[in-house]
Amino acid sequence: MVERKKATKISKVRRFTCADILGDHPLKTHPFGRLLKADGESTESGVRHRMLSEYDGQRTAFVECMREILARHHVGPEALERDRQRREAMRRLGFEDAQSRMMRFPSNISTQKGNLAEIMLAEYLVAASKVSLPVYRLRYNPNVDQAMKGDDVLAFDLDSNPARIIVGESKFRTTSSKTAVTEIVDGLVRSHKGGIPASLQFVADRLFETGKADLGGRVLECTTLFALEKLRLDYVGLLMSDARSAERLKQHTANDLHRLAVISFSLDSPDSIVAPCYDGLEEQL
Repeated sequence: MVERKKATKISKVRRFTCADILGDHPLKTHPFGRLLKADGESTESGVRHRMLSEYDGQRTAFVECMREILARHHVGPEALERDRQRREAMRRLGFEDAQSRMMRFPSNISTQKGNLAEIMLAEYLVAASKVSLPVYRLRYNPNVDQAMKGDDVLAFDLDSNPARIIVGESKFRTTSSKTAVTEIVDGLVRSHKGGIPASLQFVADRLFETGKADLGGRVLECTTLFALEKLRLDYVGLLMSDARSAERLKQHTANDLHRLAVISFSLDSPDSIVAPCYDGLEEQL
């Protein structure tokens, strides 16, 4: 209840649009602009809401786009080169190529769905907003068949004034529901109440480890900016589900955060998109 009062008070100071958080829907020069259509509205509670859906006849093209993106998020170039060297060594020893492979992509269907929604949200924010993903976090998942802990998405615009971080929470659901919407908003509210995003240190550490000390330092500096109230935190939730996704978000999104926007991605037969996105990716590495 306290949070609701705070959000109401702040909203009287400055009104903002969906584009202030999400940016504009990508142009046709980007695959998301060519393959996805977007409409905007507010939910019944006043939260900014962008509604995504596929253009007719573009499922195959969208799947091919997502396959490339999935590969990039799960496996880095250094890991690919190590895999290649290991496979060559195993072949010299007389082992079949299949025996030399390590799993880089989840085979668990629930994890596949969760990763697909997370990656969709991350890539859409990068395409639409002036934000970047300095770390592809799924590359560091110690068990690819389990959901990774931490914030689904942390996207940064460190050159804006004030510096900005988008905290993202995503859900893939075969059937959309009020429960799914509540889980998205509750996850973002927990992050907000925790203050600085929980995965900020993780992102900074990975940058330092990969020799990007300057960028790692700028990410760490966000903790100081947060303490000085010079860091802007925006919150975005994505529901990737059936044709009623937009309706569910419109009806059930609680207005518990000031700078909150939600995205519905409505699909015909959502489950039917999962296997085509993942099938055969392992063999292509």
